[in-house]
Amino acid sequence: MGQPIPLLVIAGPTASGKTEAALRIAQMIDGEIVSADSMQIYRRMDIGTAKPDAAERARAAFHLIDIVEPDAEYTVVDFQRDAREAIASAWRRGRLPILSGGTGLYLRAVLGNLDFPPGPQDKSIRARLRAEAEQVGAKGLHRRLTDLDPEAAAAISPGDARRIIRALEVCELTGRPMSALQSVDPSPPFKYNLAQYVLAAPRAVLSERIDSRVDRMVMAGWLDEVAHLQARGITGRHQSMQAIGYRHLMAYLDGQPPDDLGEVVALIKRDTRRYAKRQMTWLRAEAGYQWLAPGDPGQFNACIAIMRAAAHRLLATTRAATEG
Repeated sequence: MGQPIPLLVIAGPTASGKTEAALRIAQMIDGEIVSADSMQIYRRMDIGTAKPDAAERARAAFHLIDIVEPDAEYTVVDFQRDAREAIASAWRRGRLPILSGGTGLYLRAVLGNLDFPPGPQDKSIRARLRAEAEQVGAKGLHRRLTDLDPEAAAAISPGDARRIIRALEVCELTGRPMSALQSVDPSPPFKYNLAQYVLAAPRAVLSERIDSRVDRMVMAGWLDEVAHLQARGITGRHQSMQAIGYRHLMAYLDGQPPDDLGEVVALIKRDTRRYAKRQMTWLRAEAGYQWLAPGDPGQFNACIAIMRAAAHRLLATTRAATEG
């Protein structure tokens, strides 16, 4: 294939400032942002996914946001294909692609050549696992997955029944953990000239940001957003409703305990903090990232300067290689 494509990667846990960082750099160097967020792909799920608003989208081009309906299935294989094409098309236009997000498997799918597990061969296995989930709950299945495939379990929320069932299904179908099948080929078919960063504020700072963000989302009408989705026929069984907060609020609207909205919001904050911890655990196991820890606005600006300089180096080295 031709010369590697320059690609700036900005990863990190939720509420770490990834979107703002990507926006600033895109404006500085004429870049385009490719979202690596498994929930921002859904239309009409704006508030609870912290999706860039109209003003932010006016600042730079975004890709892979609002691309499927909330009742649609969208796999990591779909994302791998779409993200690689978005990255390539941005570079063909002379723009630096910036891959920004916190979904670890999405990031790995783009940067490496994942050997994805096969599709289901025996529908009875999935049906049995779904029936078991009805009896013991997602958390019960998650405990079993932890025994069989601790790496996959660490990356999946204990409440995400769909993904837990899929991981257990792969174990039964192949006799191997799903995490072992999602290995990275050291020679992926897409070559990138990479600069990879993780934004990870100190834990206390990040926890405060998460709590404040959840409060803002609720005040902005998050519950109404979920009610409108419910009115369109979206239920807790849909893939989109596995997102933290959406599944909590959907259950609340369905009359499931707790029946106090304040308690539900507290659960959302707690589970979001836990999710952020899982995101960082995943990213620590990935190679090639430089970690940055912006704890205040001054440090955040310093991190922007570091990534901007890296972006300029990417452009310079890629263009020099092309001309050479």
